Amino acid sequence: MNLRRWTEPVLSHLLLIAVALLFLIPLWWLLITSIKPLDQILTIPPIWWPHSPQWQNYLDTLTAPAFPFWQLMGNTLFYCVVSTIGTVVSSAVVAYAFARMRFVGRDLLFAITLATLLLPGVVTLIPTYVLFQRMGLVGTYAPLIVPYFFASAFNIFLLRQFMLTIPVELSDAAHVDGASDFRVLWQIILPLVKPALIVVAIFNFIYAWNDFLGPLLYLDDSSRYPFSIGLYAFRSRFALQWNLITAAALTITAPLIAAFFALQRYFIEGVTLTGVKG
Repeated sequence: MNLRRWTEPVLSHLLLIAVALLFLIPLWWLLITSIKPLDQILTIPPIWWPHSPQWQNYLDTLTAPAFPFWQLMGNTLFYCVVSTIGTVVSSAVVAYAFARMRFVGRDLLFAITLATLLLPGVVTLIPTYVLFQRMGLVGTYAPLIVPYFFASAFNIFLLRQFMLTIPVELSDAAHVDGASDFRVLWQIILPLVKPALIVVAIFNFIYAWNDFLGPLLYLDDSSRYPFSIGLYAFRSRFALQWNLITAAALTITAPLIAAFFALQRYFIEGVTLTGVKG
């Protein structure tokens, strides 16, 4: 009996470690390719660690005129941060209305909002582009950022489900004391749903960081390009130098990996607790 209690956890952990290593192989291959000389990249059998690591590849990438790293970083952070603020604020307000405010047709409006999840983004792509073109905003960040200030159905659903887990008595007591809905949302609800807000922020930040189609459609000035378009232009310039391309890819991926590990506790908590009550 004691042997079984000892072997089961060990086997479970060994299985989890094996699966984790399997998922880490692409990241490991990205890392070793970024520090390989060109003659060691496409060898058969593959080389799992270069004979002479070329850390100079990162310096060559960051100093290449075709890859203005700091300019791309500034553009990407501006796009990601502003769009994330818009997403969190708008989603929280709409989710609070569906979770706490009582008005005629609330459930019907919520069902219609969720139904928009069934609508592919490509359906609204051309009408949205025509709208921003007629407004004279194509070529600016406005078409990329403004839509984020109109909450998406998924984020509304995520925050609403989390807000439903908060006792109604808290907001009712605040209303009895004369607090407005805005004050209840700001001082009571938002501090309690911080894990869910962080989840929404992480999802949106990652999406904006990796967004390629939006900047490709709306931006025509290379000085405004984010990392996604900058990496594509860099790949076109150095098409066969896979070590430099992977070095650039790993450079723009590292901040996301670091941010995830820094916020993983809130991320897991938010995803786990969302949907406890519906």
